[in-house]
Amino acid sequence: MSLLAIEVTIIVAVPDTAQLAGFYERAYSEDPAASAAHARWRALGAIGKANHVVALCARAGIRPTSTLEVGCGDGALLCELRARRFGGRLHGAEISQAAVAIARSRPQIDAVLLYDGAHLAACGGAYDLGILSHVLEHVPDPVALLKEVARACRAVVLEVPLEANWSARRASRRARAAEIGHLQRLDRGAVREIASRARLAVACELEDPLPLEVHLFFAAGPRGRASAAAKWALRNGLHHASSRLARRLFTVHYACLCLPDG
Repeated sequence: MSLLAIEVTIIVAVPDTAQLAGFYERAYSEDPAASAAHARWRALGAIGKANHVVALCARAGIRPTSTLEVGCGDGALLCELRARRFGGRLHGAEISQAAVAIARSRPQIDAVLLYDGAHLAACGGAYDLGILSHVLEHVPDPVALLKEVARACRAVVLEVPLEANWSARRASRRARAAEIGHLQRLDRGAVREIASRARLAVACELEDPLPLEVHLFFAAGPRGRASAAAKWALRNGLHHASSRLARRLFTVHYACLCLPDG
């Protein structure tokens, strides 16, 4: 599939890295109540993300002694990996100074670098494993970013939401995606094309319709929780019955482990 055939624009334009960094600077500089809620949300999401990283590395026979997460945010995923004693030396890179400050305060993470959005301060093959978890959908040039991470890391796990579906095309979902900074709406073929253009091959992959806890997180009251549980049951059952149909109807998370092509 050509990237030209993929519907990618949700936010009209992000002209430079400085503006992109400013967007996330504001996201990590919220009022205390909102910040605490979002930190709990990121910690919950980190559990599933870590499950995916560990599972894919196991399938590929990779036991990293050094790991770099690019776009590490507040460091929730790296902390979850540390709790599992996975990944060896854990480093993060992030474009938001506010997020870097939060991640640097976490003793579980060995180092966190402020990233300029284009060049990593690491020599070629410096890390066994690179992680791009829910990052590619946020950047204007995912191929360039993936190339740079693959230069510094011998293997790369990437994860994205597959938003090229009926549910994500609704106006309310588009508005929500724009609100949280999504620039790309990807399907599985698009992710593989991005990897190919970055001179990588997909070694193994998985999909996740998300666990019940994720669907319940923002549910309010008994009725809201019952509705969220029903939504989870329907989506989980449909994904198990026909993952292809599920991807066409609603968003699932897709993760893959990429190695240098050839």
